[in-house]
Amino acid sequence: MAYASFATGVLLAAGTGSRFDPNGLRNKLLAPLPDGSCVARESAQRLLRIVPKVIAVVRPGAETLAHVLNDAGCDVVFAPGAGRGMGASLAAGVEADHEAESWIVALADMPRIAIETIEAVARVLDEGASLVAPFYREQRGHPVGFGYLHRAALVALDGDAGARAILSSHPLTRIDVDDPGILRDIDTPADLSGL
Repeated sequence: MAYASFATGVLLAAGTGSRFDPNGLRNKLLAPLPDGSCVARESAQRLLRIVPKVIAVVRPGAETLAHVLNDAGCDVVFAPGAGRGMGASLAAGVEADHEAESWIVALADMPRIAIETIEAVARVLDEGASLVAPFYREQRGHPVGFGYLHRAALVALDGDAGARAILSSHPLTRIDVDDPGILRDIDTPADLSGL
């Protein structure tokens, strides 16, 4: 049985995926993986193995994706400001649950993060760290854990920088993992076939 964290998951699924399909006809998050599951569903289910609740943030108009994520067990939030960038989406996800005391933020286009990595981030966060991230071969990846200390800053985010300012201005607890999945996002069809 997997570890059960106290944190709330935030799954960011509100991007346009323009590099995957410049014409906007195919949503990369709905693309099938070899096992038949789609990218977003697999990302959500891995996060749900560790946290009791996942808030999935989608852009307005992405009803099919919203249904997939809802069926996977997520609470879906539509972010009207998603077009302004990842920061606005992250703010919407954190603001959607006033009961949460910590968050594990993951990206819906990263379906190969090991469950053990998510668990490692959750354990350190639950033990009191205020900012936690996994590293693979000296590169920081996802998911990232945020303690309650950062709630106001997270809710105030906007634009496309995401939480970079928080990560660069506060002490970060680093977890070294043997998990290349923390760096592997799906931006192009070639990335998908490379999984």
